[in-house]
Amino acid sequence: MFKKRLIKKGLFLAALMASGMASAAGLNISIEVPKLTVAEYHTPYAAVWLESAEEGDKKTVKTLSVWYADKKRENAGEKWLKDLRQWWRRDGRSLTFPIDGVSGATKLAGVHKLSYTQGAAPLGDLAKGNYVLFVELAREGGGREVVKIPFSWPVDKATSLSASGTAEVGAVALELNP
Repeated sequence: MFKKRLIKKGLFLAALMASGMASAAGLNISIEVPKLTVAEYHTPYAAVWLESAEEGDKKTVKTLSVWYADKKRENAGEKWLKDLRQWWRRDGRSLTFPIDGVSGATKLAGVHKLSYTQGAAPLGDLAKGNYVLFVELAREGGGREVVKIPFSWPVDKATSLSASGTAEVGAVALELNP
């Protein structure tokens, strides 16, 4: 009887915690890497970051994710990060790789989901204001493309925004949670 109560209480607490996590303020991002029909296919390098959209304040706020080939010999994969030109000029060249919780392996064609919680790394405490989500993909032997989604933070209710690229980036969806 006592054991049953503990189990029920534990399940209740777990459900309560899970519901709190599901409603935590944050950003959910979905990025489609399109399948390209080319002679020699290379997975793209990618950078996902936020910038302030406030008048006169065009600084990088947060680099959220960087996908690259982490080749161990003499940082071989890192040297190609500068092909992500817009991100590299804004923030990339000042960073040291790998970055825990930010950098990861390149991704194959398909839809990839990223989730960030307000107050947790790498998003941290995002201040009230206007921002732009940037998604940049560059491919060896291919092209480079940047997709932007402007938004305001915080939101009063769940909000979905989207944009789409034309070649290197497919659909990008941004879900904002209060």
